[in-house]
Amino acid sequence: MRATRLTPALLFTAALLAPQPAEAQALKEIGKTSAGTPVYLEPKSVSRANGIVTATLRVALAPPIKAPTGDYVALKSVAMFDCAKQTSATKERWFYTDAAFKKVTRHDVPGKPGFGPALKGSLADVGLTALCKAGG
Repeated sequence: MRATRLTPALLFTAALLAPQPAEAQALKEIGKTSAGTPVYLEPKSVSRANGIVTATLRVALAPPIKAPTGDYVALKSVAMFDCAKQTSATKERWFYTDAAFKKVTRHDVPGKPGFGPALKGSLADVGLTALCKAGG
């Protein structure tokens, strides 16, 4: 058996064929928060099971949240929506100190996500409205 050398051209081709990170996904604006910042959906992340819609949403934080490790300026959240009960829960979330969603400063994964009402104008409210439309 002959060993294959990894040439720059082969590495480049492999990089082109590799799955793209979540940040490279096309985003779709689904609404705006009460602060007027757009909320974006990662369309490929949407799944539906047992009456629950799960999706990844992104938003710039306006105003930024002050934190000892630097201001959180952006948030990505895997959220779950119970359309029948009009409630939401966070499955996982990342806080970023840059608007390009590259510098993760905080990452939370609740042990058992709890469903509750979404605050009017919040990321959860925008997601609930957009993802729980009739037929949507």
